[in-house]
Amino acid sequence: MSKVKHSAFKYDFLGSDPKDIQRSASNHLVYTIGKDPYTATDHDWMMAFSHVIRDRLIERWMETQRNFYRHDAKRVYYLSMEFLIGRSLINSLLNMDIHDACTEALHKLGIELERLRNLEHDAALGNGGLGRLAACFLDSIASLNIPGYGYGIRFEYGMFRQKIENGCQVELPENWLIHDNPWEFPRPEVSYRVRFGGRVMEYQDTTGRRHFDWIEGDVVIAQAYDTPIPGYKNDTVNNLRLWSAKAYEDFDLNRFNEGEYTEAVVGKTLSENISKVLYPNDSSTMNKRLRLKQQYFFVCASLKDILRRFFTDHDSLSELPNKVAIQLNDTHPAIAIPEMMRLLMDKHHLEWQPAWEITTRVFSYTNHTLLPEALETWPVDIFEQLLPRHLQLIMEINRRFLLMLGHLHPGDMDILRRLSIIDEGNGRRIRMAHLAIIGSHKVNGVSALHSELLRKSTFKDFNSFYPGKIINITNGITPRRWLYQSNRGLSTLISDAIGPEWIRDLSQIKQLESLAEDSAFQERFCAIKQANKQRLAKLILYYLDSKVDSNMLFDVQVKRIHEYKRQLLNLFRAIALYNRLLDDPNANHVPRTILFGGKAAPGYTMAKLIIRLINDVADVIDNDPAVSDRLKILFIPNYDVTTASDIIPAAELSQQISTAGMEASGTGNMKLALNGALTMGTMDGANVEMQENIGADNIFIFGLTTEDITRLNRQGYQPRRYYDSDPVLKRIIDMIANGFFSPEEPARYRMITDNLLNKDHFKVIADFKSYLEVSDRADQLYLNTAEWNRRAILNTARMGYFSSDRTIQEYAEKIWHVKPIR
Repeated sequence: MSKVKHSAFKYDFLGSDPKDIQRSASNHLVYTIGKDPYTATDHDWMMAFSHVIRDRLIERWMETQRNFYRHDAKRVYYLSMEFLIGRSLINSLLNMDIHDACTEALHKLGIELERLRNLEHDAALGNGGLGRLAACFLDSIASLNIPGYGYGIRFEYGMFRQKIENGCQVELPENWLIHDNPWEFPRPEVSYRVRFGGRVMEYQDTTGRRHFDWIEGDVVIAQAYDTPIPGYKNDTVNNLRLWSAKAYEDFDLNRFNEGEYTEAVVGKTLSENISKVLYPNDSSTMNKRLRLKQQYFFVCASLKDILRRFFTDHDSLSELPNKVAIQLNDTHPAIAIPEMMRLLMDKHHLEWQPAWEITTRVFSYTNHTLLPEALETWPVDIFEQLLPRHLQLIMEINRRFLLMLGHLHPGDMDILRRLSIIDEGNGRRIRMAHLAIIGSHKVNGVSALHSELLRKSTFKDFNSFYPGKIINITNGITPRRWLYQSNRGLSTLISDAIGPEWIRDLSQIKQLESLAEDSAFQERFCAIKQANKQRLAKLILYYLDSKVDSNMLFDVQVKRIHEYKRQLLNLFRAIALYNRLLDDPNANHVPRTILFGGKAAPGYTMAKLIIRLINDVADVIDNDPAVSDRLKILFIPNYDVTTASDIIPAAELSQQISTAGMEASGTGNMKLALNGALTMGTMDGANVEMQENIGADNIFIFGLTTEDITRLNRQGYQPRRYYDSDPVLKRIIDMIANGFFSPEEPARYRMITDNLLNKDHFKVIADFKSYLEVSDRADQLYLNTAEWNRRAILNTARMGYFSSDRTIQEYAEKIWHVKPIR
């Protein structure tokens, strides 16, 4: 096939004024969607208009990629199992600075942009903070003109769509691709073979050198789908490449011809299951195997793609660390380390030492958790069955590491056991965090406290062996998505007051401090918050058929449901407030709506039981006319990026109440504070740095610190002592245990109360009294409207440090050593 000469290839750049956009939209409706204005539905218009925006993204995208090649730029590759990017339409309009032109163009066509916005599905490519952080990072990488690529899996279904039935979480398929995805570009020509199972063949060449070939087994094809990621007003558009699993052979024609139709497509179904569902419930061995397959599937394809791109302009692998930086977002992609060794040694025939030096210089690893159960491990036998060559390489990596460790600590078998990649005492399991630390040149925590605990506790021995390897880079959020886009009223007010530069440089928002005392500015700030509350109340009424009074205090806890995040502690406070209202109806209480939102992992029984208890308590309070006008609890189902964008601008009080030492960072706390919500929180994760930046007077801190908890555990924590000595707490626990909130099944929540009274690993009972006291302090402040608004403004004004732009700049300087390409 002949190639078109570059100089001969011409195309028209598309205009971005309202007339050009209007004409493009009309053309796409006819020529792309196949409809005319008389038969087109709103969804047809949404798809047509998305293609209008996509066209303009493509121009910038192609020029960006050409620019990277011209500069021979070092590229960053961000490997993550999750990318919770949410909706793309409005984000693209704002980042490309064509929002107003598009609004005008659509209006002339008789279409309102808001109607189209609400029809777009959230991209179901993640679950919680890990995936949303990855999405914020992609936005910042592009906005800072850094050559960067995301790599992940194109999940056909998300984790699940959450529905609440009879108070219980019900998991439904989250088919976000049901109406096609206008933002992606299928790349059938970009595909790679991924092998599972089989065996390793060893042989020697004429020089006596050993070689290994991984052969036989099953093969799956990874096909690329590209999604453009625009930077903010800089014409840089980076790429998110997601892999979809395709069968190596679609179906068995012989079996089909024999009438065995189901059996003919079994292989295709099994292959394509790999990219079917985000995080299959891994309570079964089959699903554990599937999850490991998912991890290796996207890592294998990504590394092959990275090397293909590298070899476009370079010949020597010794240059790879100077042109490639690969960030492992948690341990899910840690299998990339032995995979890189396999490619360098088995395919490119490097010796061990140069291959290992290249690998460790290329990779860096972000740790996101201190919880032992969340530090991923894999049974050796599953690895042996699915990835036999990688098991060999991991064993050799471990052998060489333990030899070095043994030289430093001769005879100390205990430290060898502690740091070994293989956990011999727990059924022989591979510790993926240990593999990631050993195989990376830098390891970072995601808040100052988290990184300190990594160095002093979780990975203390590694920190001694690799001094300086474990560093801190505090997480951040993109101000484009979480203020400029999600809270248009407040972002306009801020830009009117200090100019729009804060959108690109959030440190500029500090200029708002001087306006915190200004009564006129306070009134405008308060009016915007009230308008956001009214909007949220309308959405709740429309979608949940539940009436919420927007004059109440909006008290919010929205995040993944987990015991350490302590939704139970918040619920205990709600029950205490309920009891106060029952005991003294005439007392001066702050009317409040407590909003919960978040998903529980399908196999997490306790978390799902907590959701049910929240809904049972809400039902009792809602049906009690003595209190329902002053206290309301509401669980908002299927919490996602769009729902967050609706809730966060309306929140006035933000609950960040995890057990100290267990939340790595948190980013929900940052989003809520940036939007003017005051935080009630423990000294955990990024709350510590938020207090330093915002000021102790403008945040409500309570509870045990990490040191307090260590001391309490050492002394022997006895939760029943708190229960016996605190009548308020005792009454709450007894109500739950004796069926006050579940009269048809009195023992429904004994699992919760027994666990709290006998173990209480997350110190819910120990922190309750302190939490209730700080909640009362917050209520007293809320009654002073002017002072509350002053502190809310200061929260917004002092969140500049928590921009993901600052975070990415630190990664670029401290870890990746990359520079912007403008």
